[in-house]
Amino acid sequence: MEILKTLKFLSLVLLCFFIIIYVLIVSYVYFNQVGLVFHASRLPKDFKFDSQQQYEEINIKSFDGAVLNGLLFSAQQSKGLVFYLHGNAGTLETWGKIAKIYTSNGYDIFILDYRSFGKSEGEIENEEQLAEDISIVYKSLLKRYSEDKVIIAGYSIGSGFAAKLASENKVKALILQAPYYNFLELSTSRVPFFPDFMKKFSLETNEYLPKIKTPIYIFHGTNDQLIPFENSVRLKKLLKSNAYFYPLKNQEHIGINENEDFQKQLKIILE
Repeated sequence: MEILKTLKFLSLVLLCFFIIIYVLIVSYVYFNQVGLVFHASRLPKDFKFDSQQQYEEINIKSFDGAVLNGLLFSAQQSKGLVFYLHGNAGTLETWGKIAKIYTSNGYDIFILDYRSFGKSEGEIENEEQLAEDISIVYKSLLKRYSEDKVIIAGYSIGSGFAAKLASENKVKALILQAPYYNFLELSTSRVPFFPDFMKKFSLETNEYLPKIKTPIYIFHGTNDQLIPFENSVRLKKLLKSNAYFYPLKNQEHIGINENEDFQKQLKIILE
């Protein structure tokens, strides 16, 4: 009997120990999840962007007063605008280097640094806040461009926000680079122990895309280890005649803009 009592006591102690460890880990992930999703880095306010492209630095005040920074690169004879939402790392200092790929095809391109990135003020708190930022900046750009000449594009984490924005507006087209089927699902594959109801980002791309009537162009590297290629395969299966899927052979997660096959197809899309 004494042995059984001792075993039960030890089992209870172990259970309590694992519960405490679990609570500590979940608490850490909850309070640090923004930093786990977004790898922000700042630039000094007086930072000068080094670019051979003609550009305009634009600052737009968001709903809470935070000033968001972006660069608008101009084509010689503009056919419209590509509104570009970049990945979860890097700033306009590096993302600005992709501009020529788009301007050389006759489109202006605006690239936004999310709050806490580059010169943009504030701190990211959740999906709703960031989506509101993007919507405000987008509407500000529509003062310069007719929406039927605007293409929204998103890379990696930016693909979900791009899909959401396109589903709420009447744009010319949507370009997705290395998108995820559903960020809630993707994050579960990384942290299966973390409850969905505690996540600050869901970004249900699979729910947004069917609402979009304009052409959707999806590009994904077959060797992508960060957001597996299968995500785009599943997205394409959801869509009808307005979706076009382009697998990029041997392409990893980073560097899609520099991929020659992507650039050839982009030229056709932007003609």
